[in-house]
Amino acid sequence: MKILLTAVIIASLFFAVVSFMLSKKKKWALIGIVFCISTIVLGGFDVNPRAVGETKYHLGLDWLVLDLFLMAVIFVPIEMVFPKRKDQKTFHDEWRTDLIYFVVSHLLVQFFGVITQKPATLFFGWMGLSGLHESVQSLPFIVELLFAFFITDLFQYWTHRFFHNHSFLWRFHSIHHSTENMDWLAGSRTHFVDIFVTRSMAFVPLYIFGFSTITFNVYVIFMAIHAVLIHSNTRINFGFIKYIFATPQYHHWHHCKNPKHYGKNFATIFPFIDKIFGTYYLPKDEWPEDTGLLEADYPKGYLKQAVYPFTKSPFDNDLKMEEYSKR
Repeated sequence: MKILLTAVIIASLFFAVVSFMLSKKKKWALIGIVFCISTIVLGGFDVNPRAVGETKYHLGLDWLVLDLFLMAVIFVPIEMVFPKRKDQKTFHDEWRTDLIYFVVSHLLVQFFGVITQKPATLFFGWMGLSGLHESVQSLPFIVELLFAFFITDLFQYWTHRFFHNHSFLWRFHSIHHSTENMDWLAGSRTHFVDIFVTRSMAFVPLYIFGFSTITFNVYVIFMAIHAVLIHSNTRINFGFIKYIFATPQYHHWHHCKNPKHYGKNFATIFPFIDKIFGTYYLPKDEWPEDTGLLEADYPKGYLKQAVYPFTKSPFDNDLKMEEYSKR
């Protein structure tokens, strides 16, 4: 762990210096350099990691730092080298809002983890599922993993579709669709009501079937990376893989601003689920012209967006979607 912490500090300083040299806006890079140097001066290299005592409640600061660092290291270079929208800035107008969503969801990872398990344990905890668990865990690993992917994706598909079709729930999920700058942070813009309902429904099959620890951990890691990938600003085509697994092109069509293409590509992992239920759309190598929502009115900032869906619909104004579709 000490080696990992040292590597993170060095890498952070390196990228901060590179950003200062290449970016036109020096302020944020300079702040990063100051933080890194302060960490070193205060003894960051001499920290001796120790086991963390078990506590009832905690903030996921370690998860936040590691995931933010890893996702940035992986996807920022990809978006710089293979961007889909070349004119889109890395630090666009609302990147701070998306970053706050990322920070909050990671800091409260334990809280969301606990509350999203409650519906499954409440409704299915009384059932004797140990026999089913043993049968599932006896499957070959790859079969068990693919089954976990499929069954959770099926549950998420219908949850996702319900959020789109139910006017009140759409208020909350539309926050996620409000971003017009699809990038590696865009997937984090999700209202806490959306997070609770979607993750709760995804956990139900995980709880019922009792997948092995390694399968569960691989599923969590895959989803953490894949969710960032499908929202990222990259033109990578992925070849035939895009017909097997959801890719940025596939999911960007789900975020398409043109109402002609609304209600497509609800699946998170497997496009064939959309094919089964008639919501599949992937026109060869074409991408949507733009993303976001037409004529929706949202306040700026995390706190305002968290409260807004409880008080008002962002679609209260008359919509002129036909005019947009005919452009």
